[in-house]
Amino acid sequence: MQTGLAGQGVTPAPMPHTLAEVFPSHPADASATAFMLSRLPRTGAPILWVQDRLSRKEAGRPALAGIGLQHPVIMVDLSRAADVLWAMEDGLRCRSLAAVVGEVWGDPPALDFTATKRLAMRSEAADVPCWLIRRAASPDLSAARDRWRIASLPSATHPHDAQAPGDPRWALDLFRSRRSKPGQWVATYERAADRLHLSAATGDGTLDKADGTAGERAAG
Repeated sequence: MQTGLAGQGVTPAPMPHTLAEVFPSHPADASATAFMLSRLPRTGAPILWVQDRLSRKEAGRPALAGIGLQHPVIMVDLSRAADVLWAMEDGLRCRSLAAVVGEVWGDPPALDFTATKRLAMRSEAADVPCWLIRRAASPDLSAARDRWRIASLPSATHPHDAQAPGDPRWALDLFRSRRSKPGQWVATYERAADRLHLSAATGDGTLDKADGTAGERAAG
């Protein structure tokens, strides 16, 4: 996926990989998965993807067909959140992975500040991105460096067919970050260019007309 900051001609230095948490607005909303995938490094390395039993039962396995994912996916099905966290931490010892992704349902006792701190430290030591998708969960105390709330929005207009869906769009809320300024955006994933564009959001979650295309940014 394209990375960097296209708006205003600025290209910041890449940040080291670390732990990020994503809270979908609805437990079964696929927007969290789609956004996470758009942020992965552009390599052919495999992804370690770990789900607990309730995530698998309530939200299903990730539907990856047709999205152009370049990475092989190593799926691991486990029952308990504690086992998911252990598998993620163990996977972060492998520097040849493109990312480690975990899905945990609710607020299990095993997922405390200490557990997230261990994941963040492992991720940063190996320089491997770590994403924790939190379905039906509360944003309690966590050591995650970036914490997102995400919701699906109606797709953009199709350029050639007004009756067909266009590029996917999401409402993003970076409500806590130790690396960037928190904020809210509307994201549009441009499939043809493999880019994620961010525009400022208004109070109702729609695009801010004052920004227009000048506010487009590629997420990094």
